[in-house]
Amino acid sequence: MRSRRLAAAFVLALATVLPMTTADAVQPAAPVARRIPHRVTLHGETRVDDYFWMREKENPAVRAHLEAENAYAEALTAHLAPLRETLYAEMLGRIQQADVSAPWPKGGFLYYARTAEGKQYAAWCRRPAAAPPPPAEGPDPHETVLVDLNDVAERHAFVALHDFEPSDDGTKLAYSLDTTGFRQYTLRIRDLVTGRDGPETMEKVANVTWAADGRTLFYTVEDDAKRHARLYRHRLGEPVDRDVLVHEEPDQRFELSCRRTRSGAFIVLTSSSQTTSEVRVLPADRPDDAFTLVAPRAEGVEYDLDHHGDRFWIRANDTGRNFRVVTAPVATPGREHWREETPHRPDVMIEGLDLFARHCVRWEREGGLPRVTIVDLRSGATRRLEFPETAWDAYPGRNEEFDTNQVRYHYTSFVTPLSVYDADMDTGASTLRKRQPVLGGYDATRYEVERLAATAPDGTRIPISLVRRADVARDGRAPLYLYGYGAYGITMDPSFDARRLSLLDRGVVYAIAHVRGGGELGKAWHDGGRMANKMNSFTDFIACAEHLVREGYAARERLAIGGGSAGGLLIGAVLNLRPDLCRAAILNVPFVDVLNTMSDPTLPLTVTEYEEWGNPHLRDDYERMKAYCPYTNLARRAYPALLVKTSLNDSQVMYWEPAKYVAKLRALKLGPAPLLFRTNMAGGHGGSSGRFDALRDTAFDHAFLLWQMGLAK
Repeated sequence: MRSRRLAAAFVLALATVLPMTTADAVQPAAPVARRIPHRVTLHGETRVDDYFWMREKENPAVRAHLEAENAYAEALTAHLAPLRETLYAEMLGRIQQADVSAPWPKGGFLYYARTAEGKQYAAWCRRPAAAPPPPAEGPDPHETVLVDLNDVAERHAFVALHDFEPSDDGTKLAYSLDTTGFRQYTLRIRDLVTGRDGPETMEKVANVTWAADGRTLFYTVEDDAKRHARLYRHRLGEPVDRDVLVHEEPDQRFELSCRRTRSGAFIVLTSSSQTTSEVRVLPADRPDDAFTLVAPRAEGVEYDLDHHGDRFWIRANDTGRNFRVVTAPVATPGREHWREETPHRPDVMIEGLDLFARHCVRWEREGGLPRVTIVDLRSGATRRLEFPETAWDAYPGRNEEFDTNQVRYHYTSFVTPLSVYDADMDTGASTLRKRQPVLGGYDATRYEVERLAATAPDGTRIPISLVRRADVARDGRAPLYLYGYGAYGITMDPSFDARRLSLLDRGVVYAIAHVRGGGELGKAWHDGGRMANKMNSFTDFIACAEHLVREGYAARERLAIGGGSAGGLLIGAVLNLRPDLCRAAILNVPFVDVLNTMSDPTLPLTVTEYEEWGNPHLRDDYERMKAYCPYTNLARRAYPALLVKTSLNDSQVMYWEPAKYVAKLRALKLGPAPLLFRTNMAGGHGGSSGRFDALRDTAFDHAFLLWQMGLAK
């Protein structure tokens, strides 16, 4: 009965936001959400959540309210429609629609993705490595299309490819797709000789690994809370319901992942939480054997490994937060046999380790920037790849071959489009294999990149990466968009985004605040912005914004801020602490209902993230989280102009978090600043999956920013 009444109410609400003949003179009425008190008691304290009912995804009133908010956002920004079309045309015009990615070799084939003019998605292809080069024009007679996502998109509004794993002999492909946006992947096995899928269909698969025989594969499966909890073994040709449960992780803080060492000799099963891990290994040519534990988990110690010859190479943070490198015999890999190769260094974070037949590559981070160090295993000589810019991002490419002297890496910066390089590990010389084309006469010299630092309240120096058009004066008048994240030890490195040129070319300065909670300066930087230290992330961001205004990079009345997911939490908390900080803010799929979500262990990610945010069932954690939770701390005050975005099928931050946040904010906010809420009714955590649809979403965001910065024309 209640649902029917609510549905009727929101149908009326929808009607109130449709444009009227006097739309230019009359601002449409914002949707008003029904308040239904829901009481939550924890630690003797009762909180009332008036919008808890929005969790009812199948309730027609929920969808009606989301649609009403979408209609209101469209009506309130109708005057921006021409600007949105201009922005979309600009961004589309920079894309080389028909393109091919840099191919990566495996087992005598080259694999790559191909996009076609007018097509939303890529087709994943291969050709024999020994075949003649493809013709300059016309079809490639040696190319085989393995998976064309455009075919899948004919039946689904959302398509995302996750696993793409050819078998060793190249006759089979294990691939998984999400067709809802909920990041639940269905695994299938395609016969690459016939081009047809086998009868196997595995649901909720997180990752997959082939054994050496090409007939056996291992895959992990999610539980109801989307935790990767079980590892199964499957034999081709046998019914899936006979698959063997090989391992199950009972601790709800931990998740499983499986992969193959680059040598091909071992399958690696890792069980990891936010702070602790343990590894088991299995010879890839003996898939029916039991996995062997390398070293039992020790609270607060993380490790992973790769393989070379008769030893495992292990990256571990047992003697320091930023990891060291040790080796151990394959036969006796326990901690008592670990031999140090690279000691822990407090100023250098070892982010990853890759072993090749004659080389070891360390993916490191120093001074807040990525570094690549190559070790010759024959001589012990080391060399570091040099990068010429002020700030950049560099990370591993798909390196499938073991017996090679080439390591693939990706390089980008604020002004350098994504570039794929192969580095000769013997000489250190890098060869450019592919650079993302940017059409329309892009000239990197028109832009200037700077690396700055703000001082936090406790004296910590917070890095800032910034890019602007070179002729934009530093006179305190420029519009500026400051972005941040600051969680999980994830880095927000300065990378190229051709869409951003539409802001830069209009005089907008763009900056990233590398706040604590991220991983830019190693594990200690992460520790400094999580759990009991989470408030540092918010005060760091405020310090960065104040620094940019004080130093003349931005005008406060033209400052906008933004963040997504955990970065949306960052922005939501900052807005409560300093609602006067900026003119506008964008919160994309924001994690804003922290206290309620983290109190519900049945929700995806909750228990696995106790070590990031805390467990509110513990009184101290509860009090700390309550102090910054954006939803809990909304108050009756003026807020800046806000654009809040979500997706109905988001599995990382459920749609109801931003929906509740906006509903409560509408009831509390003072002043005329617009509050817009958009729900992508067919998207996931990353929004729309089609590349053209994603451009439409970005055009809306950019038009909102330019409107608030006084640049909408």
